[in-house]
Amino acid sequence: MSLPSPRMTAANRRPTLLVLLTALAILASALRPALIRAQDVPAAPAPQTLPPSAQPQAVHLQDYSKPRSAFPHFLQPYRPQDVAQPNLGNSPRIDSLLHDGKVYLSIDDAVALALENNLDIDIARYNLNIADTDYLRAKSGANILGVNAGIVQNTPGGGVGGLGGTVGSGTGGNTVAPSGVGTGTNGLVSSTLGIGSTITSFDPVVTSTLQLDKNDTESVSSLAPVPILAQNTYTADFAYTQGFQWGTAVSVGFNNTHVTTNSPTSLLTPDLGSNFQFKITQNLLQGFGSLPNLRFIKIAKNNREISDVAFRLQIITTVDQIENIYWDLVYAYENVRVQEEALTYAQKALNDSKQQAQVGTVPPIQVVSAQSTVATDQQNLILAQNNLQLEELLMKNALSRSIEDPVLAEADVTPTSTMQIPQEEAVVLTQDLINQALDHRAELVESRIDLNSRDLSSKAVRNAMLPTLDAFAYYGGSGVGGNVALPACPAGAVTDRCYTTLPPPFQNTNAVGYGGTLKQLVNSTAPDKGIGLTLSIPLRNREAQANQIRSELEYRQAQVRLHQLENQVRIEVRNAQFDVKQNRAAVLAAQYAVDFARQTLDADQQKLKVGLTTTTAILQDDSILTTSESNLVSAKAAYEKSRIELDRATGLLLDHSGIDVADATRGQVTHLPKVPYAAPRQDIVPGAQPAPLQPPAGKP
Repeated sequence: MSLPSPRMTAANRRPTLLVLLTALAILASALRPALIRAQDVPAAPAPQTLPPSAQPQAVHLQDYSKPRSAFPHFLQPYRPQDVAQPNLGNSPRIDSLLHDGKVYLSIDDAVALALENNLDIDIARYNLNIADTDYLRAKSGANILGVNAGIVQNTPGGGVGGLGGTVGSGTGGNTVAPSGVGTGTNGLVSSTLGIGSTITSFDPVVTSTLQLDKNDTESVSSLAPVPILAQNTYTADFAYTQGFQWGTAVSVGFNNTHVTTNSPTSLLTPDLGSNFQFKITQNLLQGFGSLPNLRFIKIAKNNREISDVAFRLQIITTVDQIENIYWDLVYAYENVRVQEEALTYAQKALNDSKQQAQVGTVPPIQVVSAQSTVATDQQNLILAQNNLQLEELLMKNALSRSIEDPVLAEADVTPTSTMQIPQEEAVVLTQDLINQALDHRAELVESRIDLNSRDLSSKAVRNAMLPTLDAFAYYGGSGVGGNVALPACPAGAVTDRCYTTLPPPFQNTNAVGYGGTLKQLVNSTAPDKGIGLTLSIPLRNREAQANQIRSELEYRQAQVRLHQLENQVRIEVRNAQFDVKQNRAAVLAAQYAVDFARQTLDADQQKLKVGLTTTTAILQDDSILTTSESNLVSAKAAYEKSRIELDRATGLLLDHSGIDVADATRGQVTHLPKVPYAAPRQDIVPGAQPAPLQPPAGKP
């Protein structure tokens, strides 16, 4: 619907304008309840207030969410920005731990090296900057491309806890296609996330056309004034468009032509023409207000927070994995020592048996038995050494960006931390642990932020159900100029080679320059103005209905998923607490088994001195002691892992380990972590020669 031509008389124009304004008021009043209902969407549950340690903390390595300034280099926004090549070199911390071809590694150093060098964290670190670019894109009015909130677990080695051995990730930050349609995770659908009314670009867009056209046309008419009509046209057109957050769009057009011709019937040669129009359009129903027009910006901002939370979850996952690998390394290192001690004792027993067999005090079969024990212990030692080498390789790979350095590749890894079992277990109520987990678990924070994004999207989809009603107003003008090329017609002698009337600018002159042409645009010589309405009503509206109910279903689905995650967290916390209790009991049982085996061996050795037992029995006692000592080391490692799992399940792993997320984001550790339940080994000093191997207590 548009106004009649402004060339109508004023008497005819006023009633028409009154009718249009009345119709606009009636339509807006009739559809306003629908608009209100479209905005009236059940709000998402307010996210729980989180402690500072669980709040998303944005750390920008380089803030790509802000555009590059055009001042003083106005071409800078149009030039590509280089991104630095990835750093594939190891941090200097590794070199500081190398002594005499060995890496003397404490668990605190292991965590610090992982924060600086682990490639899983390095890959996830890029997601922070990618989310920044999505936010910058959304601020221009464009749809978002989405961010990745998944966890990278490409470092082989220690597994991460949780039910089924996997870590659940949040539902936010789904991968979004260019059309704004996303694919969800964990059984969720995100196909309506971000859809809604069309958004006019918030970035001003200037377009221009500059054209030179030389057109020679052969005449085929007997009435043509010239056989070949030559016309040169110079065109210079400019346009400016910009959208605003309330659904307002502004456009300005400015067009210029300069025409010269050899036609003797042309009144003006050259013929100058200029016109401009300023137009403002306002959405009144669909696309009205800030909600549908700022939805991408709000979702992109939420996704940036999700990226921060996901990166925190990545750090938790990697630290969990590194600590598990470290305690596996400690177990392998201790087990080699246990097997070496067993082999040393078996060889001594073999030598004693050979000497006694030579003097006839023991039968030769005992020598054969001792040889069999030595062979078995040698096999066990080889297995333990191979396992240690594997754990060393896994640890070096997890703590370095590259193991191509021959010094690092060949270096042994010596753990300088040992397991520390507290005398008494701290008593914490299970419900308190669950409450801590519900407050701190990154997966839950991600899901709550994602639920907020879905709520925003659902409201925008409801708004898109409304008809399109746009009010517009415009003002413009036109002007002409050039040189009068025809003479005035004599009275009563009108021909096509003269003129009888001239445009107003030529009333007092035969030439009007470009400045005079532009002046006509604003002095109301030939104005073009009006207001109007554009109404578009999709009959049946089935697509919008389907989108709206689908978005509601996806929102409810996400609510159920959040509740499911909370239930899963509760189970994980209880399961982790059970494991701590069980593994502590296993440590105590293994310690008692070691004490009993050592006392049994000591008693049988006293019997052997008086001839009440045999060397075979002694070797059997030693084998039992070796197995018990190996089981004790394994039980302690399992206890340490269960403590790690409990910290992960409650979301407090980083807090209890003293890890600064900002350090991890930068990849430069300035505050060395302090991992609990670990103590420095007293028998290992970096750079010192290892002490000679001595039989364990209770062995001669």
